[in-house]
Amino acid sequence: MTETGVPPLLELNRVTVIRGDENKRVLDRISFKVLPGEHVAILGPNGAGKSSLIKVITREYYPLARKGSFCKVWGEKHWNIFELRHLCGIVSNDLQGMYARDISGLEAVLSGFFGSIGLQQNRVTPAQKRKALKILKFLGIESLKDRKMSVMSSGEARRFLIGRALVHDPRALILDEPTHSLDIKAAYHFKRMMRKIAASGVSIILVTQNLQDIIPEISRIILMKNGRVMMEGPKKAVLTRRNISRLFDMPIPVTRKKGYYYAMV
Repeated sequence: MTETGVPPLLELNRVTVIRGDENKRVLDRISFKVLPGEHVAILGPNGAGKSSLIKVITREYYPLARKGSFCKVWGEKHWNIFELRHLCGIVSNDLQGMYARDISGLEAVLSGFFGSIGLQQNRVTPAQKRKALKILKFLGIESLKDRKMSVMSSGEARRFLIGRALVHDPRALILDEPTHSLDIKAAYHFKRMMRKIAASGVSIILVTQNLQDIIPEISRIILMKNGRVMMEGPKKAVLTRRNISRLFDMPIPVTRKKGYYYAMV
């Protein structure tokens, strides 16, 4: 429990995950907490274990059963996945791949009410449609609501998947490599949207390999490398040349401008 008596949003303690024929440790004794209302970035190179961490949270991967090892979301070890969506929205590249089909942006958002890919045989209520349209307006994408997901740019499609995650009014949003494949303009608009969501009171957990994805509202950084937590702490203390160079195994000057950090390579 936190000092206020509210459990952490996310709490992992000595979580180890083994995958593949070679029994590789994709996560090795991972421990950290994310507190309610906190905005956190999990930063690391390819192969650091970031995607495996997401799959532990979504219950796609299960950690080794060991004494004292657990993954808790809002203080609970066991969740019905449909109940979890009401508390923690997750947007990943895997999900976006599933939505590359001929359904409209509005249908994609509405499908969030049913946990489906598209609407299928689900019946949408007037209240659900009103809420979906309100979310699209909040995200600034209402003009694209009738466009098919299959012909949208990556940035446009990702914003609709954010809308899909927001239909349940989650208290937290986990974003897995959100600017992957986005051009400069699309990434700019996506980060503006992230800042708007953070300001609305939804906690942001950003999983990324790019420093420039880290919006100013994020206050704490967790560095991951080789399936382990290399370091965690306040943003200013963690995002230094020494730490980032060690994380990526090469000299990387780090600069800061207007609340954003950049790797000068």
